[in-house]
Amino acid sequence: MESTTYRGTNKLIIGIVFGVITFWLFAQAMVNVVPAVQEDLGISVGTINIAISLTALFSGMFIVAAGGLADKIGRKKVTYFGLILSIVGSLCLVFAQGSMLLIIGRVIQGISAACIMPATIALMKEYFEGKERQRALSYWSIGSWGGSGVASFAGGAIATYLGWKWIFIFSIIFTLLGMWLIKDTPESKAESTGKFKFDYTGLGIFVVTMLALNVLITFGSDFGWTSILTIGLAVATVIGIIVFVKVEKSKEIVLIDFSLFKNKPYSGATFSNFLLNAIAGTLVVANTYVQVDRGFSSFQSGMLSLGYLVAVLAMIRVGEKILQRAGAKSPMIWGALITTVGVAMMGLTFLQGMIYTVVVFVGFALFGLGLGIYATPSTDTSVSNAPSNKVGEAAGIYKMASSLGGAFGVAISATVYSTIAAVSSLNTAATWGIIVNVIFGVLSIISIVFMVPNNAGKEKTVAQKAKALNTKRKEPEPIH
Repeated sequence: MESTTYRGTNKLIIGIVFGVITFWLFAQAMVNVVPAVQEDLGISVGTINIAISLTALFSGMFIVAAGGLADKIGRKKVTYFGLILSIVGSLCLVFAQGSMLLIIGRVIQGISAACIMPATIALMKEYFEGKERQRALSYWSIGSWGGSGVASFAGGAIATYLGWKWIFIFSIIFTLLGMWLIKDTPESKAESTGKFKFDYTGLGIFVVTMLALNVLITFGSDFGWTSILTIGLAVATVIGIIVFVKVEKSKEIVLIDFSLFKNKPYSGATFSNFLLNAIAGTLVVANTYVQVDRGFSSFQSGMLSLGYLVAVLAMIRVGEKILQRAGAKSPMIWGALITTVGVAMMGLTFLQGMIYTVVVFVGFALFGLGLGIYATPSTDTSVSNAPSNKVGEAAGIYKMASSLGGAFGVAISATVYSTIAAVSSLNTAATWGIIVNVIFGVLSIISIVFMVPNNAGKEKTVAQKAKALNTKRKEPEPIH
């Protein structure tokens, strides 16, 4: 049964943050240790890259289903299941001697992430309210948005001094701590009547469609964008989406409730989240360009983004405070605007020497500063505008927008960069690759302006409403 008296604690927040950080330890850190993994396991770079992409692929395919399932069978239960899968997946990598356990482990870790992300957001919505919920979601955002940078640096240090497998030993430790910290939290699920039902048909169509879409995005450039295989995947994706929407609209029990998008604040938060995550393509273009054309080492290019890490971690709580004073719309617009300006600065490739290096460093810092301001107001807008019986599903769609946005952004930016680099200078290629991301940023600002109302995030807490009601009752009757 759902608890009505329990209120969230700092212990629950820390436990959830540890759970979210485990995702970044195995998602982001893996990108930095490709040479070490190749040398240790004796497998090709291509196989390792496939293994890396499998986590995003499987989390993207199952995250909405896991969010909906959390609403129905229990948000704590699905969180715990995700954390257990995280341990199993990490153990597979720790004991890997070749490609098989590596690939199996990455698949399991992807399903783990699909369970953890929406279920933990739903727990925060259930057990925190008003300013306390916004504070809790700030720490969730620190684990989610800041976790990528922290895990990137920590993963590199752990791999350098202890060996790459120790990353996943630390991941297991964080997971166990997270499980211990949330063990006393009561179960939370949507109220339901009758027998449990689930949309298995919708899930099947959705998984096949997402599989086709993710393979298209991830490997389209390798297959060739005009190849029969790529065109076939594109056609399968379009047909899958049409069939999925048609099937879902004809059923009572559905995987994705499209009526969620009738809520403009939720739609605005989700669309802008998709577009701002698409700006991740900047990281690929900028890092590739400074290494290939400017002669930076991988360590030096990593140091360029240090300002991003510091800024995003520092500004998340600031975004929360602005949300509480001014509502969600203002910090979401300013966050997206500052991020877009930071990205645009990285496209100034005509600048020479140290001047460009300084501009890129400042650009990365503004990138992080803007995302930090945007993170909590956006997440709060999405969950506070979701029906209480569909918070997990709504959070799953919101986080799927993050995954798909990042995948789209990286694929499109990398394709523009490599296509132009083949016929022009690297300076021109990098500039146009960055311009694509500036367009994503502008579109995100437009979606916020037109879809997020001015009063989003300003709702009163239960205590404030009760106080206002009591004050009204105590007002003296007017003398006639």
